[in-house]
Amino acid sequence: MISSKDWNTIKRRIRGYKNQIIEMQKDLTAIPALGPQNGGEGEYQKAQYLEKKLKTLSPQNLFNVPCPDSRVPQKFRPNLIALFEGKNTSRTIWILSHTDIVPIGDHRLWKTDPFLLKRKGDFLYGRGVEDNQHGIVSSYFAIKALLEEGRKPENSVGLLFVADEETGSQKGLEYVLNRKRSLFKNEDLIIVPDAGNEEGTLIEVAEKSLLWVRFTLKGRQCHASRPDLGLNTLRGTAQLIMALEQLAKIFKKKDPRFFPATSTFEPTQKEANVPNVNTIPGQDVFYLDCRVLPEYSLEEVLEKIKAMVEEISQKSGLKVEIEVVNEVQAPPATSSSAPVVLAIKKAVQAVYRREAFSQGIGGATVAAFFRKAGLPAAVWCSSPDSAHQPNEFCRISHLIKDAQVFAHIFCQSEF
Repeated sequence: MISSKDWNTIKRRIRGYKNQIIEMQKDLTAIPALGPQNGGEGEYQKAQYLEKKLKTLSPQNLFNVPCPDSRVPQKFRPNLIALFEGKNTSRTIWILSHTDIVPIGDHRLWKTDPFLLKRKGDFLYGRGVEDNQHGIVSSYFAIKALLEEGRKPENSVGLLFVADEETGSQKGLEYVLNRKRSLFKNEDLIIVPDAGNEEGTLIEVAEKSLLWVRFTLKGRQCHASRPDLGLNTLRGTAQLIMALEQLAKIFKKKDPRFFPATSTFEPTQKEANVPNVNTIPGQDVFYLDCRVLPEYSLEEVLEKIKAMVEEISQKSGLKVEIEVVNEVQAPPATSSSAPVVLAIKKAVQAVYRREAFSQGIGGATVAAFFRKAGLPAAVWCSSPDSAHQPNEFCRISHLIKDAQVFAHIFCQSEF
């Protein structure tokens, strides 16, 4: 275990990286790493930048696990892995962050250019600064501090920067686990810095099941002055959305491990239909985002949705097609006494001087893929919960402290 003197030296070194941390956030924010499903060309440029940064740390192994994808110019999605040898090579401390971001949404709601980092005191603004550059930057400077102090981590350290987290991870972690499962051992500690609370005390150990459903309503387009000649799909969409409100009453159980404690069923994206006011739309497409407590099966939820769709279809005369866009049944939770949870608690106490606790969340992270593979994983970072919002932000002080938390874990020999 590290001495108090050495630990204070490492903390000071990380604090001294402040300007470098801001610069790295600036560089990453300027690269709009949107996946093709979100209208972008993928994460290649961001991965290229990160590969150069990682090479300066001279890892023992640095490689890419490219996943084929014909939709992007390079025809693959990059998944970077950097391995740093520790005193004990039988265990690896993994920090996994994702390189892709979400679209900016309504540009009018942004007070600054989303891809030009804006600093205001302790705050940094820009798309991706929290989700998930916070994890990328803090983990990078954590291992950098140890290496520049000439200190070998107690256990080996792996930094994993994956693609495609925002649209399902099939081209990211899921692909990596399918191709490189042998990299990850049961005794490894796996941390995903992609959720938490602003105090840095929330350790996520369980997630709800995830279900995204696409509804396509087909009717008959006509002039708005002659509705008798058409079948209005927008009206059908409104009726179906209201019918789907019943899902929350059907699947009404509560689980205090989660916040919110209930399952949620939210209509979200709506695709454009007709471009003019005086035409009745003949097709409408919208999506439903379901976050379901683990005790319910997604198959059961889908059956209820299909029954509601059939009822609306019969009443309205519209044809309604259902497509499951994303489906992840929640795997077993990580134990609150797992070594990775205990290591984070010890580090949070050392850095933030606060007692951390374990809890489930409604959001989905790549930790679910690790848990499904039988690998206990914990999700942790100090998160202001601004992800996916306009004017996304993070705090410089938290980037520094989170890097110190990771460095503390790298210096722990026993958990």
